[in-house]
Amino acid sequence: MKFEEIHTTFIQQHATKRTGERLGRLERGHGHGEILFLRHIWWPLKGNLENLHPEYEVSDWRGRSYFADFAWLPGYTKLLIEIKGYSSHVRDMDRQKYCNELNRETFLYAMGYHVISFAYDDVEQRPDLCITLLRMVLNRYQPAQTNVTHTHLAEKEILCLALVSAQPLRPKDVIQHFDMDPKTAIRLLQSMCTKGWLIPSYRGSQQRIVRYELSRSALEYFNNN
Repeated sequence: MKFEEIHTTFIQQHATKRTGERLGRLERGHGHGEILFLRHIWWPLKGNLENLHPEYEVSDWRGRSYFADFAWLPGYTKLLIEIKGYSSHVRDMDRQKYCNELNRETFLYAMGYHVISFAYDDVEQRPDLCITLLRMVLNRYQPAQTNVTHTHLAEKEILCLALVSAQPLRPKDVIQHFDMDPKTAIRLLQSMCTKGWLIPSYRGSQQRIVRYELSRSALEYFNNN
């Protein structure tokens, strides 16, 4: 089926389960930006709209209703997705609204929700970037389709550490971050070099590796696994 048909059915199914303000919010709030996100980002990435809830109602720290653009709720995962336009979320925001937004996101995190936001401009003009970033997020929650070894998991966690680090990894960074013994850390790092995921940097006459940098193939692997 085409996206348009799936989307129409998707909205109708949620509308039949709602009344009052929850229904009104779905009719008013699910607009161009949200549809653009589904059509150009979620649908190409996932191929379905399963476990996705549009205009999802949650309570903030004051007990007031707040409607997230989407909630993805497969099992125990609680992921909220926001599409934020510059005008409403930056240009026209006063200090109190800014404080409220930060307080709400912190409160939701404490309640077990993870909130991720995409700029409307990126959704409209750079969907490939949004797909890459969203894939990285969803991969954190989705179980692997095949048997995964402890080594595989450890290597993936090292890739995560390398991605968020502001500089190349040192062996002691891995040892300290994962409370790992030095021999295991060195073995994993060398294995990842062999696979082409890390690029070693040597000191002196190339006798000792002191740092490891991410390679492009590592980013491609991370985005697709």
